[in-house]
Amino acid sequence: MHSSSVLALALSAVGVAAQGGYQLETVFDASNFFSEFKFFDQHDPTNGFVDYVDIHTASDNSLAGYQNGSVYMGVDTVTKNPSNGRRSVRVSSNKSWTHGLFISDIAHMPGSICGTWPAMWWVGDNWPAGGEIDIIEGVNAQTTNLITMHTSEGCTLVDKDCNAGDGHNGCGVGTSDNQNYGDGFNDVGGGVYAVEWTSKAITVWFFQRSAIPADISNGNPDPSSWGQPTANFEGGSGCNLDDHFVQNSMIFDTTFCGDWAGKVFSGDGECSSLGSSCEDYVANNPEAFVEAYWLINSIKVYQQS
Repeated sequence: MHSSSVLALALSAVGVAAQGGYQLETVFDASNFFSEFKFFDQHDPTNGFVDYVDIHTASDNSLAGYQNGSVYMGVDTVTKNPSNGRRSVRVSSNKSWTHGLFISDIAHMPGSICGTWPAMWWVGDNWPAGGEIDIIEGVNAQTTNLITMHTSEGCTLVDKDCNAGDGHNGCGVGTSDNQNYGDGFNDVGGGVYAVEWTSKAITVWFFQRSAIPADISNGNPDPSSWGQPTANFEGGSGCNLDDHFVQNSMIFDTTFCGDWAGKVFSGDGECSSLGSSCEDYVANNPEAFVEAYWLINSIKVYQQS
């Protein structure tokens, strides 16, 4: 299904001017992804029933590699009752950014599966002081995406306190498009999440596979032509974005249960009927997680020229 060999090729992205005033800085894809992202193999900070593995374990067990020219990151779909939690992958970029235009072309994400908590997110140092930007996130059988900002004190965005719950709750924007997350996302072949991060705003668009703007496909992204965003976190008097979001690195992960998925598992009618608890279900049903994988075509980072 997919090769587990980990390539070590490096890609040097040559700057190319784009129509929207952006210049290509970096491309992450199957040629360099696993040399540009590091594996996290420590205890899950969100207390999930998960065993994050290192790059060698991931490669040896086909949890990370390549599939049809795309980057594959999955979970253990074989082991019953794993003592340390279900094996999975969490990676973070070696690079970090303050500002930029980020184009993530994703062919598949973990489906709307009870027990799961997948996310594509960015985070700065000394959380929450450096900020956290959750671009794709959800739990259990969720069918639509939740986009959330987390900060230190003194930041209000979308009329919400982004330090709510000491930063753990943050300020989120729910979405209603059932093709931007989970099963619905995968049914349409995935798509592109585009994020423009400036001193003025952090703005997110989602384009399903059949509706990706030509300027994105052609490598000349122009956010001014994309229309209404999926979410827009506009700074100003309520929040100086440059004070609260600094040098964020990118993270992809899939955890299980934990502080969110585990807490709401029993309140989800579909999930609660499957097991006595989130951990019980995840431990005893490895085959349920066959669709809990990321398949990333590319991530392109542009900077204003």
